[in-house]
Amino acid sequence: MKKKKKRAMGAVLIIQLGIIAVLLTVLVLKGEVSLSFTNETTSQAMNNVQYPEPNSTEDDTGKHTQDVNNNKDSNANEASGVYEDTDNKEDGESEQNTDTETSAAENTTDKNEIPSLSEERMNESKNGAEDISKDDTKDVFDTIIISAAGDVTLGRDANYGYERSFDHELKIQNKDYGYFFRNVKDIFEADDITVVNLETTLTKSKKAADKKFRFKADPSYVEILKEGDIEVVSIANNHTRDYLDKGYRDTLTTLESAGIGYFGYEHKYIEDIRGIKVGFLGYVSWEVSKNQKKEIKQAIEGLKEDGADIVIAMFHWGIERDYYPNYVQKELARYTIDNGANLVLGAHPHVLQGIEDYNGKKIVYSLGNFSFGGNKNPSDKDTMVYIHKFNFVNGILDSEESEIIPCSISSVKERNNYQPTPLEGSEKKRVMKKIEKYSNFSY
Repeated sequence: MKKKKKRAMGAVLIIQLGIIAVLLTVLVLKGEVSLSFTNETTSQAMNNVQYPEPNSTEDDTGKHTQDVNNNKDSNANEASGVYEDTDNKEDGESEQNTDTETSAAENTTDKNEIPSLSEERMNESKNGAEDISKDDTKDVFDTIIISAAGDVTLGRDANYGYERSFDHELKIQNKDYGYFFRNVKDIFEADDITVVNLETTLTKSKKAADKKFRFKADPSYVEILKEGDIEVVSIANNHTRDYLDKGYRDTLTTLESAGIGYFGYEHKYIEDIRGIKVGFLGYVSWEVSKNQKKEIKQAIEGLKEDGADIVIAMFHWGIERDYYPNYVQKELARYTIDNGANLVLGAHPHVLQGIEDYNGKKIVYSLGNFSFGGNKNPSDKDTMVYIHKFNFVNGILDSEESEIIPCSISSVKERNNYQPTPLEGSEKKRVMKKIEKYSNFSY
């Protein structure tokens, strides 16, 4: 009896074990129970699976839809070696299919929907490249800043007395070449180009032109320009040839040796600033002539053919100590703008004149004196630094803006010490109002 009972219990146990084995097989095939595989088997399986594209939707039920949170979960599963198939999970929860062959087929289909690691990383790399490409299309902004000042006369006229002259002041300062532009150097250092009217010669020649005023400076005075951070000068004025052709050639040679650009008459100049080319041309103009108009037009065209993105013209014109531009100034300035110049600057009157806004471009009729060795104590010491900004987007000129910094030609009131200095307080406001009075717009 006991033996029969033991046999019956053994049979039941065998049946139970068989049922458990079948259930385990079904669960394994359906993916609800994982078993260990060799590295080779795992790698092979992973290479046969594909993920849906990120943010894609396969059907109306929302299958294969991914968002940021799903990506984070997927990355976490990657790290642990576990991959979750949403299709298989849904099928497993909704159906209890015990057919082994059907489950195996479903499992194979689901695996093919899961990507390999290598494919996923390739997709990530591709997405990264697209992001970089998008960054490359961002707009590139740049601003070219030009500072302009008026008459710079280094040295003196031989007929002037030495006492309190420019030469004497340099001696008082122990030949400190940085003295003269010290109070405006921070302005000039902050720009891309500083341009002035160089109204003197840099020569040791003694043979002078037969005229009333003849300015000359020792060639070593070029260090004053360098110390002042002045990069470009106009030589188109009525004093460049005060010491004839020899003095003129000496001046150009001295400027070239110092690395200072110059323009005027037949000389044009182009400065490349971060890939943007700024061109300069200069003229002495006492009257309006067809020949000079033709010359101006051709010079502007020539600068643009040479790649100039900006054209700045500087004229020596007008009437000394007159605060209003005359007909010649207005006619030539507007003609120059009409033919492609971006900015017109003026010198010679030795006082400030107004600024005209003409067709969206600026005409600065007279910048006045600056560090001016031609007068020991002029009655009008008002001057300015004119600053013009050219704003570029992707290498194309997009907009322009300007400002003025009211200054005095001297840092002391009682005389000219040849040291231009920005004004403050009420004096600054006074000069600003003075300029606006002569201009057709206000700052």
